Amino acid sequence: MSRKKITIVGAGNVGASAMAWAAAANLGDIILVDVIEGLPQGKALDLSEGGPILDFDAKVVGANSYDETANSDIIVVTAGLARKPGMSRDDLLSKNKSIVADVIRQAAPLSPDAVIIVVTNPLDAMCHVALKTSGFSPKKVIGMAGILDASRFRSFIAAELGISVDDVMALVLGGHGDSMVPLTRYASVGGIPITSFLSSDILDRVVQRTRDAGIEIVNLLKTGSAFYSPAAGAVEMIEAILKDKKRLLPCSAYLQGEYGYHGIFLGVPILLGANGVEKIFEITLTDEEKSALDNSANAVMTLIQIIEKL
Repeated sequence: MSRKKITIVGAGNVGASAMAWAAAANLGDIILVDVIEGLPQGKALDLSEGGPILDFDAKVVGANSYDETANSDIIVVTAGLARKPGMSRDDLLSKNKSIVADVIRQAAPLSPDAVIIVVTNPLDAMCHVALKTSGFSPKKVIGMAGILDASRFRSFIAAELGISVDDVMALVLGGHGDSMVPLTRYASVGGIPITSFLSSDILDRVVQRTRDAGIEIVNLLKTGSAFYSPAAGAVEMIEAILKDKKRLLPCSAYLQGEYGYHGIFLGVPILLGANGVEKIFEITLTDEEKSALDNSANAVMTLIQIIEKL
């Protein structure tokens, strides 16, 4: 049985980290693509030489063209500019739209059956670009965001309680931006509602830190943005798709009436398997939660309207 084939576009920190973890998990052969000559080849070669230590047999290669990506099962798009201090994810809109559209124009026709995972920011808007450029079914274009945001939410809750992250469950809906909606009502520790452990004041602080988590890292690094955790989120999605795991995960999916929204990508709980988005789950929201989600959806729609004029 032949191994699965994963294309990762962008050999920066996110792409290279995703390559390393996908290889270490033996998820499939990997092609790392970047426009900078030598960069993907060097990083792929470096990782390959660690194969005997990490115990993986996957073939890992770097390339500057898309020829070797043909017939990929997964295309992960990490290419784009990273945020710098003072920048919002939305500030990247125009330049990254051009980059993502160019990537998809070259990669998608060579792998017509692939599932596209978008990591480039502003994420929900870049998913829209990928969908329109590829012509793929909406089920085959998915954004990695809710997994990352929920992981941050979980890690901050665990830190407040001094408890293992394994026992913390949390859910974040909405766009991957300042208007994201961490749902405290659906957060729990060992199946017990989080409100039994943390006061509303502390929860409010944790929610705000979750929204600000990306810029907190940007401000610390000063010359880049988060990469380990976004890469981990992408690899979790790759595994769910390639192993047809039927995971229930928060991802940016194309909504066609769900939650009352039409024609936009938004972070919602989905069933993720071999066919991509196999189901979108509509959970019950309070009026306050739905209002917050409306605000987030409107922010995404504003970016889409700008994109379509560019």
